[in-house]
This record gives sequence, structure tokens and C-alpha cells, in this order.
Amino acid sequence: MPKFFVEEKAIKNNQIKIEGEDVNHIKNVLRKKIGDKITIGSKKSEFDYLCEIEKIEENSILANIIEQQVGKAESNIKITIMQGLPKADKMELIIQKSVELGVYDIIPVEMKRCVVKLNEKDRKKKIERWQKIAEVASKQSGRNRVPIIHNVISIKNICNLYQEYDIVIVAYEKERENKLKYELKKLKETAKKDLKIAILIGPEGGIEEEELKTLEKDKIAVVTLGNRILRTETVAMHMISIILYELEEDTN
Repeated sequence: MPKFFVEEKAIKNNQIKIEGEDVNHIKNVLRKKIGDKITIGSKKSEFDYLCEIEKIEENSILANIIEQQVGKAESNIKITIMQGLPKADKMELIIQKSVELGVYDIIPVEMKRCVVKLNEKDRKKKIERWQKIAEVASKQSGRNRVPIIHNVISIKNICNLYQEYDIVIVAYEKERENKLKYELKKLKETAKKDLKIAILIGPEGGIEEEELKTLEKDKIAVVTLGNRILRTETVAMHMISIILYELEEDTN
């Protein structure tokens, strides 16, 4: 069954009002009629609502909630991707595939080797576009929420976020000894079920050694991903897959 997302304020008195682009999709592409059922999710919660369409207007659709369901698509492992800004098409791919795989949220990061430089006006437009890509990917993959694409931050500001995570993992091509599996083994040994993990990934040119020094190395886990050099758009998918395979609980 097709799924749509709305803001929390659209859910009121056991009804949900759909507006925007989804109205046209429901009416003219799916050709839904009054009485048909659709699934609606809130962008920020992990509940799904099985609904029946009550009213179809030109710019909105009103649906009655039949049943609230606890979603099973979200992981007990909340992964944040801190992505050094790559070229636009690569960032879009990273967001799309990371959302499909189950990422919790994404923070774009400005680094010295970033080819892309965004001014304030461009940032706002990019974030809006990236958030839309996340929403579409969430619909496609049956997510229960839409991961947030945060505002762009500088690499220095990452230090202010450490306390939010159980671990901050940095993928660094010059690291030779510490492997990702070693860090995941340590996390397993803590026996903590609900983990918050941040992954810092450099842009096309990688992370500079000077930038690594600003990250307070005693508070991060710098890891190697093996002998092969991965493209920046491959790293997030690679690491998310491994982490969830190793740590995620089966929700079925």
C-alpha cells in the first residue's frame, strides 16, 4: 500500500489532512477515490496510520484514521552520517541510499578539501532539496519517519556534538591498524541495545590530517575500512550496512 508523510500538525481529531504534491499523486497517479485506504506517517514520529479517504478536494485530501500502527522499519541503532560536502549529484546519492538503508539523520560538513562551497542562500535551497530526497526515499523504502537533513556545519563544530553519541567513528584512509570491526566488537561488549553512532566521512579529497587533530582524538574512533580506497559516496553505504548487520536487533 502506498505511503505518504505529513507534518505532525496535519494530524488532528482522528483525521489527517494531506496537502502539497502528494494530493496530485493520490488523485491523478494512483487514482484513489473516497473510501479507499492509504497509509500515512508523521515525518517525525515512528507511527503509521491506516486511513480511509473521506474527502478529496482540489488542493487537499482528508482521511480518517482507522488504526494507529507501531512501525517496524526503524532500527534500535541510530546512525548519523556526518558527510563532508561532495559534488551535488554525489550528495543526493548518499542521502537516497543512506535513508533506504536506515540512517537516522545526516549532517553535511564543510571541510578544507570540499570542492563545493555553499553560501547562505545556496545552503537553504540545498537543504530543502536534500530533505525532499530523504522524504521520497523514506516513502520508497517503507520507513516510519523521514530522516532529518541538518544545516551545514564546519568540522570544528563536530566537537560540540560528541556528547550526543555513544561513539563517533571517523573513516580515515591513512589509518592502518584500527579496524571498524574492532570498534563494533567493543560496542557489543557494552551490551547496550539502543546505540547512537555518528560516522564522519571526508569529501572527495578526504580528511586532512590537520582537521583530524581538531577533532580531539581521545573522543573519536579513527578506523580503516581496508586496503582499498572507497569513493566518498560509497563509504556511508558500506559502513551503515556493516554496523546494522552487526548491531541491529530483529524487530519482527
